[in-house]
Amino acid sequence: MDVLEKLSILTDAAKYDAACTSSGGNRSFQKGHIGNTSSSVAGCCHSFSADGRCVTLLKVLMTNRCVYDCKYCVNRRSNDTRRAAFTPEELADLTINFYRRNYIEGLFLSSGVYRSPDYTMELMIRALRLLREQYRFNGYIHAKAIPGAAPELVEQLGLLADRLSVNIELPSEQGLKLLAPDKTKRAILSPMRQIQARNIQNKEELAKYRHAPKFAPAGQSTQLIVGATADSDFHILRLSQGLYDRYRLKRVFYSAYVPVVEHALLPSKDVKPPLLREHRLYQADWLLRFYGFRAEELLDEHHRDFDPRVDPKCSWALAHPGFFPVEVNTADYETLLRIPGVGVTSAKRILVARRTGPLHIENLRRLGVVMKRAQYFLTASGRMADGLRFTQDTLLRNLIMAERPLLPQPEVEQLSLFTPAAF
Repeated sequence: MDVLEKLSILTDAAKYDAACTSSGGNRSFQKGHIGNTSSSVAGCCHSFSADGRCVTLLKVLMTNRCVYDCKYCVNRRSNDTRRAAFTPEELADLTINFYRRNYIEGLFLSSGVYRSPDYTMELMIRALRLLREQYRFNGYIHAKAIPGAAPELVEQLGLLADRLSVNIELPSEQGLKLLAPDKTKRAILSPMRQIQARNIQNKEELAKYRHAPKFAPAGQSTQLIVGATADSDFHILRLSQGLYDRYRLKRVFYSAYVPVVEHALLPSKDVKPPLLREHRLYQADWLLRFYGFRAEELLDEHHRDFDPRVDPKCSWALAHPGFFPVEVNTADYETLLRIPGVGVTSAKRILVARRTGPLHIENLRRLGVVMKRAQYFLTASGRMADGLRFTQDTLLRNLIMAERPLLPQPEVEQLSLFTPAAF
């Protein structure tokens, strides 16, 4: 099998790994090295640099051969699919040649578990070491650590990659035992704990020694599959909250389960992927990370799933009518962030603008406030929008209408960027 055939198989097998994220990388230009992750470089999955640019990454598996038999996975050992594996030399050569042709700016590398977690990690480390040391590649690399691998291998991988991730995938231990019996909670959480502790240690080393080697400087992330098990949104969001609190993750990704294999324990292939549910979880996750919300504020034991008709922030606002309306001229930053239609940027703009004089309703749109949602929940100089009349029931209908154009559309099949003509 030639490299092009392997590429076709292993890029297709990697498409279920969620990878759209801010890279967080800060490798600047170095003399004698190729590539960088600084804002001066424009960068087939996509990441985003700190300044918001879209950067293209080669997203590929080291191999889709796997000794595990996870029921939900297209690469499980019992599934009849074409198998392939790159050698470290092939993967490093492929990556650097794509970079030189300006197809990519970096690499997103994951893998099936080939022979054992340790053996798989050794292959990945060899490939990344070739890129970093032989080819002097200085661009962004996101690598998936394999649960169950030895701590010293996780350490080596972290010194070569910009970001590490350990996929939890199934949100509950019960689901893990049912659908992925070869994996354990301990095997997944152990490297996450190691990465967090090593990141803290590395920051202390860099504070003392400027040229100390960096360990996964862009932090770590994980992925949760939504819809493969009966876990509620509340359970998933509380898990995410715990991961942010305990392991200081940069990001939790949510991936709507796509029925790629038939199994009695999984949703039927006739069931559509829960894309709207995934969308709501991402919105709620944003509230956890940037708006000061906690999981138990957004959902509870009596309301375990999000209302699909409106976003989580609007749902919270509708459940707390006594909190509103908020007067924008006197509210503090944290209170402003609770208003639907007011984001981090617009809240900061309100704080700055009101220093020069009182704000009025007509000023807010220019500050970035989304008035079609915010108008029901705020006042400016004691006034709401002119002619605004609503009840609790009509408010819900109005918010649903405002939300409809923003809902995710049906997923379009991803096109391959790699064709024989590319070679």
